[in-house]
Amino acid sequence: MSKPLTAPETPTVAVEEKRITLARVFHAFTYRDFRLLWFGAFTSSSGTWLQETALAWILLQLTNDPSYLGYNGFLSTAPILIFTLIGGVLADRFDRRRILLTSQWSQLTFALTLAALAYFKVPNMILVWSALTLAFMTGCVQAFGGPAYQSLIPMLVDKKDLQNAIALNSIQFQLARVVGGSIGNFPFAVFADQMVAASVSFGLNGLSFMVVIFALMSLSVRHIPRPAAGGMRSQMREGLDFVWHSEGLRSLTLLAFASTFFGMQMMTFLPVFARDVFHIGAKGNFRMVAVSGVGAVAGALITAGLGNIANKGRKALLMQVCFGAMIIAFSLTPLVWLAYVILFLAGIFMMILFAMIMSLVQLIVADDMRGRVMSIYMVAFRGGMPLGSLVTGLLSKRFYLPHIMLVEGVALIIIASAFLLSRSEVKEH
Repeated sequence: MSKPLTAPETPTVAVEEKRITLARVFHAFTYRDFRLLWFGAFTSSSGTWLQETALAWILLQLTNDPSYLGYNGFLSTAPILIFTLIGGVLADRFDRRRILLTSQWSQLTFALTLAALAYFKVPNMILVWSALTLAFMTGCVQAFGGPAYQSLIPMLVDKKDLQNAIALNSIQFQLARVVGGSIGNFPFAVFADQMVAASVSFGLNGLSFMVVIFALMSLSVRHIPRPAAGGMRSQMREGLDFVWHSEGLRSLTLLAFASTFFGMQMMTFLPVFARDVFHIGAKGNFRMVAVSGVGAVAGALITAGLGNIANKGRKALLMQVCFGAMIIAFSLTPLVWLAYVILFLAGIFMMILFAMIMSLVQLIVADDMRGRVMSIYMVAFRGGMPLGSLVTGLLSKRFYLPHIMLVEGVALIIIASAFLLSRSEVKEH
């Protein structure tokens, strides 16, 4: 008696498995409020990346000094070091949605102001210092909006879907790098006048904030803060004590700082590599930003598909080692095509690292402390980048930039290896 044929069922089973996997990767999108906020944030982030990429290129062209890229990176995120802890307390005391709306309206105003300055072609150095001033002001309002946004995401999904939501949120930010970088190339290709092209880029960023404002106003979720026990100073101290006495949170905060202080400078100084190392101009600079963003999107998709896996801490440390290795490889390669490959892989490792650290922090903390703990985390995560940008920019005046990047990649590997060999709680989460 012959065996029944089962081969025809195989494609059906394979299709069903793929459908289940796809549903797992995008499961957080089944929540209406999360979909709304994701789309609004994606549109706004695309505009932000469009402006940042165009502004970095214009600053380099107007000043012919790479250190101004470091100044821009420092001034745009340095306010996080000053105001984010206050923003975290406010996120626990007041309606997080209203805080975010105020932040978005302010950033819209700053972007349109910069667009007007570029369009009317104010003198070069006035434009440069106006751009740096507006970057600082944008950083100030982001310092209050950031903790509110990060604290709002866990309210939109069930706890079991939190890591998936965090990964998908990372996807929107990194996918926006691809979209923003691609759109950023368009004005410079259409308009021969670079100031007009820059003005269009800044204006589009301003308009993008309208989408996230609409999304925030459409959310059904409402944050009703608990009555505050004590003043802002005592609440801030309570948050700092909570993180300090938790070895896991303390170590994750340190890792977040190290990953941006040493790791993000490759992205900040891409215009220098595009112009002075690889000689591929503005279009090449936008392409490198986009390729890095594609890699980051791939990394976030991988993280979303993994679900709530065990030993996230150990895996995050291994990703930091791989990220450092990619930075070293990028600093050493003389080949443009290989640089694109390395940027893609670096984007994957970077995003898995960031998403896993963020999900660990979110899972450890309770909601009534979330705003304050996330503000401390953001001081480390976002604060590492401007400090690293400032140091790297100043060092670039005396040393060859690729050599500086090589040392920063080595530092990332050393720090991750030290945690892997230690008894830190991070490895156990």
